[in-house]
Parts: sequence; structure tokens; C-alpha cells
Amino acid sequence: MQFSESLKKNSDFRNVYENGKSYANKYLVMYVLENNKDVNRLGISASKKVGNSVVRHRFARLVRESYRLHENIFNSGLDIVVVARKSAASVRYFEIERALLHLSKLHRILKVYFYEEESQNL
Repeated sequence: MQFSESLKKNSDFRNVYENGKSYANKYLVMYVLENNKDVNRLGISASKKVGNSVVRHRFARLVRESYRLHENIFNSGLDIVVVARKSAASVRYFEIERALLHLSKLHRILKVYFYEEESQNL
């Protein structure tokens, strides 16, 4: 079951950059904006400073997969843009996943039950 779509148009990316809220960590920058729809739209961006096309595409696949595996805990109705930092070029899947979930918590876009499960595990 697919809960989200992709952001593809430059104007959609610009709208999220200009009107959305952003948080950053060591590997990623995440912009979030409500879109007044029932689905999330995910956009991924990696500049040439991150690496060559192979490295950038690998980053996009890692972000897409980590989002896909956790999309059931995300609130719906959001435009999310994930931007790679230069340090994201050489990291493994689990660091990308951890960074994505960390920024999602900062944005408070995860469903409440996820916070409760995590606090019980500590």
C-alpha cells in the first residue's frame, strides 16, 4: 500500500523551501510544509557537491527506502523535502535512517504512539 507520492516539480520544491520549516543534522536537512491533502509527498535533493551521480542516486535510494519502511508512523498531509549534506555521501543505511527519524521527531511529524514505544524501550 502506498501512502505517499513524489515531489517532482521545481515549483513544488521552491514552495516547500520558501514556506516550510527546516531542521538539520549532520547528514540531512529536512523541510516540511503542510499540503492540505491526504497523502505525503516526498522530495529528495542532492547537489553535485555531495558526489557523482552514483553517490547521489544511492543517497536518494537510501532516503526513499528508509521513508518507505517507516511511512506508516508519519502524519499525513505533508510535503517533505530531504536535502543531502556533503557528509551523507559515505554513510550507511542505518545512519541515514537514524538521521531521517531524528529530523522527523524535531518536526513533530511522527504519530504519537511512536514516541510512547520509544520511551518505553529506554
